[in-house]
Amino acid sequence: MQINRAATASVDVPRGLAGVVVTDTELGDVRGREGFYHYRQYSAVELAQTRGFEDVWHLMIDGELPDAARRAAFAAEVGPLRRLPDEVRGALPAIATASAHSGPLSGLRTALSLLGAAKGFRPVYDLDEGRRRADALAASAAVPTLLTALYRLGQGLGPIEPRDDLPYAANYLYMLTGTEPDPWAARAIEQYLISTIDHGFNASTFTSRVITSTGADVAACLVGAVGALSGPLHGGAPSRALDTLDAIGTPDRIDAWIRERVLAGDRIMGFGHPVYRTEDPRSRMLRGIAQQFGGPRVAFATEVERQVEAILAELKPGRELHTNVEFYAGVVMELCGLPREMFTPTFAVARVVGWSANILEQARDSKIIRPAARYVGPVPPAAVPLVA
Repeated sequence: MQINRAATASVDVPRGLAGVVVTDTELGDVRGREGFYHYRQYSAVELAQTRGFEDVWHLMIDGELPDAARRAAFAAEVGPLRRLPDEVRGALPAIATASAHSGPLSGLRTALSLLGAAKGFRPVYDLDEGRRRADALAASAAVPTLLTALYRLGQGLGPIEPRDDLPYAANYLYMLTGTEPDPWAARAIEQYLISTIDHGFNASTFTSRVITSTGADVAACLVGAVGALSGPLHGGAPSRALDTLDAIGTPDRIDAWIRERVLAGDRIMGFGHPVYRTEDPRSRMLRGIAQQFGGPRVAFATEVERQVEAILAELKPGRELHTNVEFYAGVVMELCGLPREMFTPTFAVARVVGWSANILEQARDSKIIRPAARYVGPVPPAAVPLVA
């Protein structure tokens, strides 16, 4: 057999794989220079403005937006999957205690592993597409239940059982607070969740696909994705953006506070994005939602945004640095009553659907993802020293 040397030769790529295309996908894309992203053939922002979460979930997993009958059938399929196996439910208090200092997202890693074992998840390599889909739906439906239970147990409260009659976002808020949410809050969170289901080959999505390429089970793929999301440079910024607002405090302090941080080389959380070179469309949509709420917090946030962008344009000319999704996501979630320690977990409540869609797509390709690294250490082979 002849080997294509050109195909197997090493290729140097930018740090962080920036701009490197690693596969084909039908799930969506981010067009950073245009400030646009989409799920399959539809604008993600338009979907968030016009459709419910279950509709977009169906689109990502089954490839099409459902009509009324299919929406009802899909809701009936995933609703019962929100309930946890007894083995998992019984272990949650111990998991919550062990992850008390690191939070619900840390506990989710352990809980997801246990869920996969309790439900008998098997390697995707050994499954047909129907079984893979069933595992992906089961895991995605259970994530809000797991996260809200871990949070409540950490607060000394009992978990709230899910309700099959509530939509995904409303049920999430219900399990978090114990009361049925106001429609306006449920809809605001639903729009946020829809807008963050997927966003190209970000770190957590790529992680899920790398693990899937090994043939591992759905739970293992999702655990890896959650680990990537937990990093503050990926999913951990919404609460930090609010911390920035708190640290500034009043409008008269904005200019001096921001200039000091920028000149010191500090990153201003909630600003800048590795892909967008214009306004983040998710931030634009969430700003509009926040402004519908109104109030001094929203007015202060918009003034901070205005001044920060002006200062960044002055001190970092030539760079397009605007608010990203985390800035107004934090404002919206705070207005809807979510505690800050649940901001990034709420991100996971949405992104688990995107991860699952990517897992299903990647599982159709039997090629393992196995890049190379350039060795830059001491020149080998060196003599192994004898022990004196």
